[in-house]
Parts: sequence; structure tokens; C-alpha cells
Amino acid sequence: MECPLCFSNAVPFFCGRHGAYFSCPTCSSVFLAPENRLDPTAEQDRYARHNNDINDPGYQSFVSPIVEHIRANFTPAHSGLDFGCGTGPVISFMLERDGFSVRKYDPLFRPDRAVFSSMYDFIVCCEVIEHFHEPAKEFQLLRSLLVDDAHVICMTHLLSDETDFERWYYKDDPTHVFFYRRETIDFIQRQFRFKCSRIRDRLVLFIT
Repeated sequence: MECPLCFSNAVPFFCGRHGAYFSCPTCSSVFLAPENRLDPTAEQDRYARHNNDINDPGYQSFVSPIVEHIRANFTPAHSGLDFGCGTGPVISFMLERDGFSVRKYDPLFRPDRAVFSSMYDFIVCCEVIEHFHEPAKEFQLLRSLLVDDAHVICMTHLLSDETDFERWYYKDDPTHVFFYRRETIDFIQRQFRFKCSRIRDRLVLFIT
């Protein structure tokens, strides 16, 4: 099975109710076999049923680490993109209240590819990168949209050696198809020429 990030030969890792997962010895990723992914209609329906109310205090609290990072490192004079904003772009909503300008893109719910004609100081990917079917293509796109000293701020749950994958809640969402280890983050930094990467809890940061 070919890894969709580094295109190396991956090996069988786990088989569960959503199908077969493979592990890549080169970039250390784990991914669901393409033939076991949801079809586009079922995937969109799953996303549409998420409770993403931008006024929900719990939802705002969940994304607050990303919002606070942007507030601490950027000003309203900087440009941002909420990549994979879904049906409830809460991060954009919170930042726009502070005067930030944040454009929005989602391949299903806001498929305006005109946003790719601009360059950005920061890009947000909140609970997005685990959904990538073609992570190599997606990270190349993200890298191409960044000015110097820009940040890509991701939120995801990383795999570790302590993870009991069979009982891991994160893989039980059938739209979660690609999982990252710390070594995978290091690979992405090198492969896509980010100056550095940092991991803090569930936040993953790439800097150009």
C-alpha cells in the first residue's frame, strides 16, 4: 500500500470496523486504506451533522488555543485563511470580532478556490489534517500560500507509542483517515521546507 504522504510502501497495521489501516516506515504515519473511506455523499453528511454552533461556549473554548496563538503572534494587519472551516467557522468568527481579516475555505461547504490566489501570514487547520485523503498535495498547497515567517496552526490528535490504537477514540470517526506521529511532523517540516515545527498538546505549528 502506497503512503499518501511520502509515497513509500506502507505495511499492514490494524484492521477494525472501518477497515484496514497501514503504517508507513518512512514518515511514520498511519492511514486508512483508500477503499475503506466513506464515499463523498456519506462523508459530507457526516460533516453536516457536526454540532458546530459558532456561539457555543464549549466550541469556542475548544478552539481557543488556536485563537490565542494568533492573537499573541499576529495583529489585524496580518492576513489569515481558515482552511477546512466546515459549517461553523468559529475561529474566523472569534478573530473577526477582534478586527482580524480571515478568509474561509472548505472543499465541501465553502469551495471558493479564489482564496488560493492570495498569500497569507497564517493559516488555520482546526481538526482538518486528519481528514486529508492526499496529505502530500494538501501540504504542498498550504506551503505555497504562505509568506515568509508565516504560521500554519493545526489542531489534531497525534499518535504515540503509548496509544492503544484498537481503543483509540480518534480513529472511530470514519472521516479520520490519516494520523500523524511526531516523526511525521518532522518529515512534513523537511519535505515542505518549513523553517521549523513545534508541538504543544494538540497544537501542531509549522513556520516558514
